[in-house]
Amino acid sequence: MRLNDLYPFVEERKTRRRVGRGSGSGLGGTSGKGHKGQNARAGGGVRPGFEGGQMPLQRRLPKRGFKNFLFKVSFEVINLDRLQAAFEGKNDISLEDIYERGLCRFGAPVKILGEGEVTSALKVEAHRFSRVAAEKIRSAGGEVKELCADVLCDCAVGEAAGEE
Repeated sequence: MRLNDLYPFVEERKTRRRVGRGSGSGLGGTSGKGHKGQNARAGGGVRPGFEGGQMPLQRRLPKRGFKNFLFKVSFEVINLDRLQAAFEGKNDISLEDIYERGLCRFGAPVKILGEGEVTSALKVEAHRFSRVAAEKIRSAGGEVKELCADVLCDCAVGEAAGEE
């Protein structure tokens, strides 16, 4: 059995519209496109928003607001409890480890949030940490390594600022 055998059933499938196959079909001759004109031609018709040369609505209306979607950085968030469950018995958690375990998309910027308790001293590497998460990791004797502010850069924050 294959997926196409399941649904919709053969008798429920809509038959393809066969145009230009004789006047008896109702779609013969001009194939349902009428006589002449731009819409009767192959590839005919106008683009969406075209109003026959009149200034189109999307150009008549004023632009408003601030559009920053090109530069927006969306972080993949991971809570401490999920992090500890994924790395049971491991103390050194790098960004590559997080990607390999499938906790977030590969290459996506990662932010660690503070839900859950830290039971062992962890050394965690991520792009961002919430204040609570960083405090919990440090209070358990762990270490927080926050990566460069520029998400595309893979240097540590201290190194980027010139601190050695």
